[in-house]
Amino acid sequence: MPPTDASTDAGIEPATADAPDCEDTLDLRLPDELVALIVDCGGHTAPLTSDGTTGSDRSATTESDPPCGDLLDHVATWSPATTDAGVFQLVPVRIERDLALISRWMNDPAVAAFWELAGPACVTEAHLRPQLDGDGRSVPCLGVLDGTPMSYWEIYRADLDPLARHYPARPHDTGIHLLVGGVADRGRGLGTTLLRAVADLVLDHRPSCARVVAEPDLRNTPSVSAFLSAGFRFAAEVDLPDKRAALMVRDRALRAVL
Repeated sequence: MPPTDASTDAGIEPATADAPDCEDTLDLRLPDELVALIVDCGGHTAPLTSDGTTGSDRSATTESDPPCGDLLDHVATWSPATTDAGVFQLVPVRIERDLALISRWMNDPAVAAFWELAGPACVTEAHLRPQLDGDGRSVPCLGVLDGTPMSYWEIYRADLDPLARHYPARPHDTGIHLLVGGVADRGRGLGTTLLRAVADLVLDHRPSCARVVAEPDLRNTPSVSAFLSAGFRFAAEVDLPDKRAALMVRDRALRAVL
């Protein structure tokens, strides 16, 4: 389940100034990009479309609300990834097309235990709408493998998320939430394959991002194992309001060796 608001960090000691890039450091300054975003947008950000650009399918900006840059480098334009399991692509969610499918996945008991979004379709819609109508800091996507939607993903700016209050966030840290929809696609290593592919997509298409992060529930041992097998390292245990999580980090600097 995605993290919710909180008020403390993970308690990790900051690294020294000459530490290698893969070490966690604590930076309490407001990221320069966020400062510029606030200034350029008159104190608030313009809403973005589900493909990460400003457009007419959502609330339009006014003349006093200048358009802002895309916070996730246009996820909709990211190229497909060729994996051992097939060709995989992230496709931003459209409510009218995808709600029924995602809601069905959320009602699977194995998914509901961690996402806590079981119920009628309006429950899932209430989870999706704030992302789709927001400023683009979180983009919900279908994971499409060889043309078939089979997973749900959220690509989000971890440094602009409440999660950043729980660990030493760096500017442009990019987070991942996921669920594998079909029972037949679970338990055979597919999650590891796709996690590695999506982390690579983030690092390929977001040059400013030095780290991909995730915070699976510590009780979800298959998920934690999949992240470890996909080249993420275990960084810390963090107490979130709704769970105790494993902070997983994939470092650009260690990409070639993990």
